[in-house]
Amino acid sequence: MSINNFSKVVIVAKDEWRYWLRSKLAMTILAIGLVLTLTSVIVTAITMMELSHTRHELQTSAEQSFVDQPDRHPQRMVHYGHYAFRTPSPLSTLDPGIDAYTGNSIFLEGHRQNSAMFADSRQGTALTKLGSLTPAFIVQTLAPLLLILIGYSAISRERESQTLSYLLSQGTLGGTLIAGKGLALMSVVGLILIPLTVSALFTLGSGEGLLAVASFVLGYALYLTVWVLLVLLASSVFSKNSGSFTALAFVWILLCIVMPRVASTTASTAVPSAGKIETDFAVKAELRKLGDGHNTNDPAFKQFKQSLLTKYNVSSIDDLPVNFRGLVASESEAKLTSVLNKFAQQRMQAELNQTKVSRYFGWVSPMVAIRSLSMIVVGTSIETHHRFLRETEQLRFDFVQGLNKVHVEKLSYQDDMNRNADTAATQKARVSAKNWQILQDFTFNVDTPEIRTQRSIPAFLQLLLWIGVLLGGIKFVGRRLL
Repeated sequence: MSINNFSKVVIVAKDEWRYWLRSKLAMTILAIGLVLTLTSVIVTAITMMELSHTRHELQTSAEQSFVDQPDRHPQRMVHYGHYAFRTPSPLSTLDPGIDAYTGNSIFLEGHRQNSAMFADSRQGTALTKLGSLTPAFIVQTLAPLLLILIGYSAISRERESQTLSYLLSQGTLGGTLIAGKGLALMSVVGLILIPLTVSALFTLGSGEGLLAVASFVLGYALYLTVWVLLVLLASSVFSKNSGSFTALAFVWILLCIVMPRVASTTASTAVPSAGKIETDFAVKAELRKLGDGHNTNDPAFKQFKQSLLTKYNVSSIDDLPVNFRGLVASESEAKLTSVLNKFAQQRMQAELNQTKVSRYFGWVSPMVAIRSLSMIVVGTSIETHHRFLRETEQLRFDFVQGLNKVHVEKLSYQDDMNRNADTAATQKARVSAKNWQILQDFTFNVDTPEIRTQRSIPAFLQLLLWIGVLLGGIKFVGRRLL
């Protein structure tokens, strides 16, 4: 583009801004958009910082509560359990992602895997759910509508007022006119992105990576560029403002409201997953084959018992130098965890496959593309949640087996078997509270910015394809304006 053409583009953009400044509707819409974005950024940031502080305190409190327990039988501590909390990632102040639906803490105990709990969406009322206007929701859903309301008449207005032919007769090219209108709309996009960008940059002080911040802002800039191009294309195609607005309103409903729901419905249909009741019955059937880890006489441990007698060269479990009940508990927990992990992996793989199917809809809906990109870059996607489940399960297994080791080494088999004989025997079957110092410090961190950005590449490509197709359409329409 030559300097002369660029100056004409700037003149058209300035003229569009003069029109908006004279329009109370345009100024009201722009003010509402900026206030909503800024308010949501501040409110969400405060909320997420409070959550981070609260969860950190709860994690410390849970660990302290565990180690402060008095002398107990090791198996009592296995069932006493422990909590693991997930602190939000720095960028989650802008997009909480699926965290509000999956839960942020897990109760860890022996012999079972619990699901995450305390999901905000499950605890909130219908009113609070509707009132959850996060920055991501506003920019993904409401910002395109604001761009439509401001720019739907950008070109069609010139036709209706009979000024288009005059502009073209003065040597203004159709492409120049569209570019000028687009520059004006892109300046609005810049205003919308300012609060988002500033807030994203603040997360650098909380440990977020520059690459993740840049990817986050770039993703939303591309997304809003798609809507600017859609607005320009519709306004150029239709000769009346009413036609342009109706078409854009329909497109907004289709792409922002309908398609995301079609994507999720298609994903659940294409990749069916077993229900909770069905899975629970299957898990129980598998666990029955393992035997009862609390019963040392269970036939399932007959071979294990014989191998121990052979290993220590003794004829009776009473002669073993270690507590046989503790060894059975440890062996049982290892086998049980293997079965539980198998079913958990199947469930997580089904969830991941469903998510991948829904993400394919980003090729036909920019809303789906930016939603996937945003959650992935922020670190609130399904992949991050699954890693949280795996890490907490490893924490659960380690602390349970640590207690089983205490059971094996710190408590004799005879004292263990006679623990219910009388009060004195019960006291003797307890071990010192000093043995509870087995918990590992648990801190969950999201994936590195490089991993998250690499994972978001398909979503970037989807947005770039949208931009390329729309630019081609606008170029074609621009020639027809001549």
